[in-house]
Amino acid sequence: MSTGAAVLPARPARGWAALGLWLLPLLFLLIFYFTPLFSILRLAGEALLREGPSPRLWGHLERPLVFTLWQAGLSTLLTLLVGLPGAYLFGRFTFPGKGLLRVLTTLPFILPTVVVAAGFNALIGPRGWLNILLMQGLGLSEPPIRLMHSLGAILLAHVFYNTTIVLRVVGSAWAQLDPRLEQAARVLGASPWRALWEITLPLLRPSILAAALLVFLFDFTSFGVILLLGGPRFATLEVEIYLQALQMLNLPLAGLLSILQLGCTLVFLGLYQRIAAQVNVPISPRVQGEGLHPPRTPAERAFVGVMLTMLIVLLLLPMAALPLRSVVRLEAARGERGAVTPGLTLDYYRELFINRRGSYFYVPPIQAARNSLLYAGATMSLALSLGGLTTAAMTRLRRPPRWLDLLLMLPLGTSAVTLGLGFIVVFNRPPLIARDFPLMIPIAHTLVALPFVVRTLQPALATIPANLRQAAAVLGASPWRVWWEVDFPIVLRAVIVAAVFAFTTSLGEFGATMFLVRPEYPTVPVAIYRFISQPGALNYGQALAMSTILMGLCGLGVAVIERLRLPGLPQTW
Repeated sequence: MSTGAAVLPARPARGWAALGLWLLPLLFLLIFYFTPLFSILRLAGEALLREGPSPRLWGHLERPLVFTLWQAGLSTLLTLLVGLPGAYLFGRFTFPGKGLLRVLTTLPFILPTVVVAAGFNALIGPRGWLNILLMQGLGLSEPPIRLMHSLGAILLAHVFYNTTIVLRVVGSAWAQLDPRLEQAARVLGASPWRALWEITLPLLRPSILAAALLVFLFDFTSFGVILLLGGPRFATLEVEIYLQALQMLNLPLAGLLSILQLGCTLVFLGLYQRIAAQVNVPISPRVQGEGLHPPRTPAERAFVGVMLTMLIVLLLLPMAALPLRSVVRLEAARGERGAVTPGLTLDYYRELFINRRGSYFYVPPIQAARNSLLYAGATMSLALSLGGLTTAAMTRLRRPPRWLDLLLMLPLGTSAVTLGLGFIVVFNRPPLIARDFPLMIPIAHTLVALPFVVRTLQPALATIPANLRQAAAVLGASPWRVWWEVDFPIVLRAVIVAAVFAFTTSLGEFGATMFLVRPEYPTVPVAIYRFISQPGALNYGQALAMSTILMGLCGLGVAVIERLRLPGLPQTW
């Protein structure tokens, strides 16, 4: 009786404690997310009052909206055409190097857009490997492949970026699917295609739809890929917001475009949440690895070979072309007009530390790297602190309301370009002027990283048995000591994964940073964009060298995440 009487008053205290934990994250979202968002709403209202529902205004909205939907739909279709066979490969076959290939195919998803642009430039650009080899082999004086600044380059980059999502989401569901269901259909006389169509695909339909919507959402909000590989001719909503705000200085129209883009992404995000909640692959007790087997028949061996070749060409060649091209200098061949010969060099890496022009306004790339590391460290600290408080508050509630999860996911459905524009509009007076307050950049990066941090920490914290905490409390441990000696050791791996994810996300963030960064304090992605946008072999080489270093850091982050990810926990996306 005495034990029961002691426990009863603790329930409201836990509720108040959860509310206290929520206070700081909610205040952060209110100031740095909702306030900029409402300011953009005000700008959109000004544009509507000034222009009215005129054909001219509709023209400004229609062109980027139609192209955004068109390229996102086409990119999603191409990604599914590559990703679904790849998901079958990972979900049903074993082959040498499968673990390494899984890590390498994950890397594109986390790479910064400027690195992806540099990688495709190194592969298919005018001075890329394919053009170099063709010019050398065919004796040409002009590059024969001209894919840069075209819709084809945009589509290739989107397939490169988002095939990972299909491989992870659908491939994981395929691996968990009970193979005996398909075997039973085969025993009853169904052909392999009929078993696939009537048994496997209906069970995988929610996972396929969830992956397709997520791919569409990322393609819809694409910014860096369009800006760097497509150019101003191919203006999506994101690119048009950037052009109207920073080049045309038309903030009301930029605000209206932002609201249109935000409304669309929230609709897609809501659909994704509903479909993802229906993902329920039937799993029955079986031996671990059942359903996975090496290719046995000639058809299976041919399929595995073709898919491995396709994945290597589409996903690994751009990443391999980048570091190789960063150590090659093209020199004019003697006696042959327009011909070039490649030669090995480390000059592009040495030039990262030299201000050869002696310009007062020049910022050495090594200084940009230092800025990026400082911003990433601050982002990691902010995201972990706020994410830890949020996760602790949610686990204290027996049934967290669904609106809490939606509230946390809202920044994920908001483009970084919209966030950057909102910061510029709101924080333009002392003491907080966005471009004069360096902490604004990690704050914006934290809004992008926070949903991933919460999604990583929450499942790990929810798996801690309550009796462990109760036993420690009975033995006299204070709440702080219970957290330090019981909770923290169990969630440590998840904390490291979340920290690395926040760090690498900040390291490569480009959209919001373009609005907020001062010219004298660039980050690595901004510096790469500056170099790759300027003519000259030296600028191009320095962009490749910086992109290679940034790709290496992101690759290290992916390796740590894969190594420390707790088995059985869902993917962060």
